[in-house]
Amino acid sequence: MLIAAAVEIAAITQRPDRDLAVPVKGVDRGDLQDSFADSRGRVPHEAIDIPAPRGTPVVAVENGRIAKLFSSKPGGLTIYLFDPTETFCYYYAHLDGYAAGLREGHAVKKGEVIGYVGTTGNAPPDTPHLHFAVFRLTPERQWWKGEAINPYPLLK
Repeated sequence: MLIAAAVEIAAITQRPDRDLAVPVKGVDRGDLQDSFADSRGRVPHEAIDIPAPRGTPVVAVENGRIAKLFSSKPGGLTIYLFDPTETFCYYYAHLDGYAAGLREGHAVKKGEVIGYVGTTGNAPPDTPHLHFAVFRLTPERQWWKGEAINPYPLLK
């Protein structure tokens, strides 16, 4: 399993243009904590949580395309951002809102504001944060389906 994780990290980081931005404006890489392997009830977390004040801008970690804007009971307001090759998906959850004009299919640039930190979905109302996940898409490139990759080493 560790070898598979190392291969996934290598696959996402070895592209010469791959230098992911921290997805929450004003948060330093050194402030991030690895919560990928933590348990959330009966399911693994498979993401990192980035605490920030409600309304803090959330940005695209790299150039890509908004594949899906979605609202769900666990994630609240969410964004699924595909990388330029549509090999990887970046998942943003618990958003307070989307950036003005953001829509599915919209091309975004690294660092562009796409949403705002919040507590929608099952996030505790007094703990605004961004739930950020990365996954390798299946060959069908379905926004809801893929293999989880720990985002922490990719953002460090």
